[in-house]
Amino acid sequence: MTEPTHDEAHGGALGERLNWLRAAVLGANDGIVSTAGLVVGVAGATDDRSALLTAGLAGLLAGSMSMAAGEYVSVSTQRDSEMAALAQEKRELREQPEAELEAELEELTELLERRGLSRDVAQEAAVQLTERDALKAHARVELGIDPDRLTNPWHAAWASFLAFTAGALLPLLAMVLPPAEWRVTVTVVSVLAALALTGWSSARLGAAAPARAMLRNVSGGALAMAVTYAAGSLLDVAGA
Repeated sequence: MTEPTHDEAHGGALGERLNWLRAAVLGANDGIVSTAGLVVGVAGATDDRSALLTAGLAGLLAGSMSMAAGEYVSVSTQRDSEMAALAQEKRELREQPEAELEAELEELTELLERRGLSRDVAQEAAVQLTERDALKAHARVELGIDPDRLTNPWHAAWASFLAFTAGALLPLLAMVLPPAEWRVTVTVVSVLAALALTGWSSARLGAAAPARAMLRNVSGGALAMAVTYAAGSLLDVAGA
């Protein structure tokens, strides 16, 4: 048997890391794919560097702000729900008569039993946890909420904003810096390599197999760029 490694994530630490990972990976992938699709689509219609730079910057700013706002609203809603559940639990523990508090203790005991503890151990643990901090005990065991580690919407918003910006800069710079004849090629190669890297990174950090995540990222990015380039080329041919 192998010894457990110290860097293995458990419980709340894993959940917190996965939340950050989700926001960062989604932000970076969206930044890469959406900006790449935008500048490649414009490149299909024109080779004017100013037009490409303007489109890329507009997409970067709009996308980063949209990602940050969306993440903030989403996580704020989750936090509000957690706080409402904690407030209700606190009110119930404060206002319930003794008989109902005994019922709450019994409920806590049963929940601990479902986690594999024997009846006697679960009952003793429920009593000790309740005596130490009844709200934390019920929040963690009954609601699955750690009152000391509520989700932070600002952290998620900034993570999404920075990740999207970092991801969007790659296709933008790859499109505007090289000579005109190399722009699309350099952008496509850079974007596909970056998507493969983000897919690998997200899979490794999430303890999943990397091949599927890399294939999913690369396929989605390639499809997005192919569609937008074709649309831009058709507009150019049509003289729009």
